[in-house]
Amino acid sequence: MSFYSVEPTPRTSWRQAVLMGVNSRTYKFALGTALLELAKQGRDAVALGELAERYAWALLAREGGFPQAPAAVELRDTDFLAILERERSASSAAGRPTEALVEAAVRSMPGMVMQKFHNLRGIGEVAHAFYRVQGRGSNGVVRLTPELHRVAAADDVLGRELDSRWSIVEASFDAAIGRTLIDRGVEIDAEGAVVVSPARRVPLTSVRGAIAGFQHGRCFYCHQELDRLDADIHVDHVFPFSWMNTGSWCGPDLNHVWNLVLACAPCNLAKSNRLPTADEVERLLDRNDAIAGSPHPLRRTLEITMGTTGPTAEARRRQRRDFVGAVWNHVTEGLMR
Repeated sequence: MSFYSVEPTPRTSWRQAVLMGVNSRTYKFALGTALLELAKQGRDAVALGELAERYAWALLAREGGFPQAPAAVELRDTDFLAILERERSASSAAGRPTEALVEAAVRSMPGMVMQKFHNLRGIGEVAHAFYRVQGRGSNGVVRLTPELHRVAAADDVLGRELDSRWSIVEASFDAAIGRTLIDRGVEIDAEGAVVVSPARRVPLTSVRGAIAGFQHGRCFYCHQELDRLDADIHVDHVFPFSWMNTGSWCGPDLNHVWNLVLACAPCNLAKSNRLPTADEVERLLDRNDAIAGSPHPLRRTLEITMGTTGPTAEARRRQRRDFVGAVWNHVTEGLMR
C-alpha cells in the first residue's frame, strides 16, 4: 500500500513534500518553515517579500555550520546561497535579512523552490497544494490554502519532523560527513535514541524526529496520534533487541532504522519481547518502503543494512521483504532456543 493511500490527508501530502522530495539544496525546508510560521498566525495571504524575508532568515538561523548544498557543488556568484553568504554578516548584525538578500529571494523563489515544493520525482505533484502565487516580483502575493492551515494546526509535530529531516540532509551535504553517509548510512546510538554519523559520531537528530513522519506520526501498534496521547513515546524494536543478547543470535543488527518504530509507552510495555505479529511485520515493510522512497541518507542506510542493491525499485522492495522474511524465519524455526 502506498504511503499516501494509508492516510490520504493534507498532512500526508506535506510529509511527502518534506520527507520524499529531491534535495539538491535545503531551500524547501526553509520555505516549509516560513509557511508554517505564517499559517500558525492565521494568515491567508502574504506579500512575496514578507515570505522571502522569513525564508531567508530560516536559512541564516540554521545552527551547526553545515552547508545548505552539496559540498561538491560550485556556487555561482548569482546563486542564492552565494548571496546569502555575502549578506550573512550584515543580516546577523541587523537581526533580519538585508534588503539585498530579500530581493534575491523574491527573484529566485517563484521559479525555483516554490515551483518544486509540491513535486515528487517520478510521481508528480502531491495531492494537496499549500500555497498559490499570484503576480510577480515585489507585487507578488502568496495565497495560503486551507490545506496548509490544517497542517499548521497539528501542534508542532510537522515542524519538528521538518527540522529533523533538514538536519539529516544538511549533514549529508557536508564534505567530511556526507561521503561516509553515502558509503555507510547513518547509525543509531547504543540507547536507540539518536541518529549519528558513523565517521565522527556526530549527533544528527533524534530517532523520533527521523522516523515519525514515515509512520504518519502515529503509534506503530495502536495507531493513535503520538502527540495527542497522554503517554511517553518510546523507540521500539519490532524484532526485540534483547534477542541479540542470547548468545545464539546470528541474524542482522536489530538496532537499526529498518527495525525501529515509535510506540506509545502502554503499547511498548505490553508488547515487551514478544514476536511481532504477521500484520506488524507487514506494516514494518510498508514503513520501510516509505523510507526507501526518500532521498539519501536514510534510504541509503536501508540499502546497506538490508542488502538491497537491486537494479530497480521493485527489485529492492522484494529484497527488503526477503530480508525481513529471513529474520522472521530465523526466529520461528526455533533458532533462538
